[in-house]
Amino acid sequence: MADLFLLLTPRWLGFRNSLQRRGGGYRKRPLVIMSAGLLFLGLMFVLSTRVLIYFREEEVIGDLLAYQLLSMVLLTLFSLLVFSHIITALSTLYLSKDLEFVHSSPVPLEEVFFSRWLYTLIDSSWMALVFGLPVLMAYGYVYRPPPVYYLTLIHLGVAMAFITAGIGVLFTMIMVSVFPAQKTRDVVILLVLVMFVALYFLFRFMRPERLVDPDAFFSVMQYLSALKTPDSPYLPTHWISAVLWAQLSGRENGDHLFHALLLWSSAGALVVINIWAARSLYFVGFSKSLETRRRRVGGRVLNRIIQCLTAPFGDDLGSVIEKDIRVFFRDNTQWSQLFLLGALMVVYLYNFSVLPLEKSVIQLEILQNEIAFLNTGLAGFVISAVSVRFIFPAVSSEGEAFWIIRSSPLSPAKFLWGKFVFYVIPMIFLGEILTVITNHLLRVTPFMMALSSLTIGMSVFGIVALAIGMGALYPDFRHENIAGVATSFGGLLYMMLSASFLALIILLEAGPTYLIFTSMMKNEPLTGLQWIFIILSFSIILSIFFIAVIQPLKRGIRALEALG
Repeated sequence: MADLFLLLTPRWLGFRNSLQRRGGGYRKRPLVIMSAGLLFLGLMFVLSTRVLIYFREEEVIGDLLAYQLLSMVLLTLFSLLVFSHIITALSTLYLSKDLEFVHSSPVPLEEVFFSRWLYTLIDSSWMALVFGLPVLMAYGYVYRPPPVYYLTLIHLGVAMAFITAGIGVLFTMIMVSVFPAQKTRDVVILLVLVMFVALYFLFRFMRPERLVDPDAFFSVMQYLSALKTPDSPYLPTHWISAVLWAQLSGRENGDHLFHALLLWSSAGALVVINIWAARSLYFVGFSKSLETRRRRVGGRVLNRIIQCLTAPFGDDLGSVIEKDIRVFFRDNTQWSQLFLLGALMVVYLYNFSVLPLEKSVIQLEILQNEIAFLNTGLAGFVISAVSVRFIFPAVSSEGEAFWIIRSSPLSPAKFLWGKFVFYVIPMIFLGEILTVITNHLLRVTPFMMALSSLTIGMSVFGIVALAIGMGALYPDFRHENIAGVATSFGGLLYMMLSASFLALIILLEAGPTYLIFTSMMKNEPLTGLQWIFIILSFSIILSIFFIAVIQPLKRGIRALEALG
């Protein structure tokens, strides 16, 4: 046991030193993280509370909808945790740079494995559990359960993390025993993406929107039966939702204790099974992970495309961009995610084609344009999510070879502005596709089509500049997995700032958009004061767009210059 604590000590010391280095600036980091995190989680709590209160106001089906939402949230968290543990286990168990040193130490294999198992558990679980916490706390606020509910949240959350870690690590060990770790990462990513896309399409084409449309069923009893349909009793998420719902509804019985014991016994069993499997599989897989891999990426078509894309940037910056493109196609973990992005876009657009707008009590034309206006913010958030994965790590992707760029004649300003221009064009294309097609499906007015298209186009400039600038402010040149850069402190802060930027734009546009739209609907001219308000609002919005582009890039340039 002493060896296990010794193996865990470097992680704790590294975390503590990262908060204390470079004087007072880094000592403020925990306060910044806590403040931004509390603000973001508070917004999620308020939104979840409003949804649950709306459900409770609905007689007969309100509690059923709340229970279904709880089951859906838990199933989503469980799926994300399993996927996250699979990806993280590949790095912590097989691809970390310090593993050769650790395996050369006189420590039993079981303790080395379990220390890495705990690393995987911590690295993969904290974010999903924290983001699920405000939703579960909202249930407590709305349903007023006894205090034991909050203790139950803690121990059930830990149990779910143990189960997902056990499943993810066991799956990873089996795959690495068949393929080398480098190839296993590619196979696992592609397999999980295909499964996720298939499940996503299956869920979406089941048309869950019918559950808010009783007219889609022949009778009330048929509608209630559809809502009451339980998920599989063999899923851990079913056990968790049964325990939590028993406390929320005040209908506790022996079943909820049985489900809690079933959950913890499964968690303990998976830990033991992982350690047993590691005795025969782990070191064999680690030996295979030392194998090198060869991958040929090139061809005339790709070379011609690269030449066309890099020609406007000159030889110096063009060489850097060419390197980024080739690395992107060499790493299946990056380009394979384009399949997932394509699936999400299809489902995103399909959602708008099946909205039952004609059943709303609100006038159809008004509702269509309201949804189109709000969709501008939603499409912007999708662009932010894509940017944090592909654009925010653009500076960190240079790795420890960044000194070559700093020692070259290529200035930090040209380096960042070139990256900005290179990434902003495809992001504008993606944003306009999402906005224009959804507006076409909603059949909005020409005014709303023009306004939302222009807004998303201008917003993309700010979103991409913020991603490039924040990536330069919080680089990680010693990353083991480029995907981990997006989940770092800088990535989390970028998502919060990007969401705040989009929310501010939507709030400032709401007033003048409403005045113009109602004037067009009523065929009445705008007054002088209204025109002043509209001009002032849009002037402020343009100023925010300008600041959102210039300031992040300026700060990023200073940060790179300070690196020497």
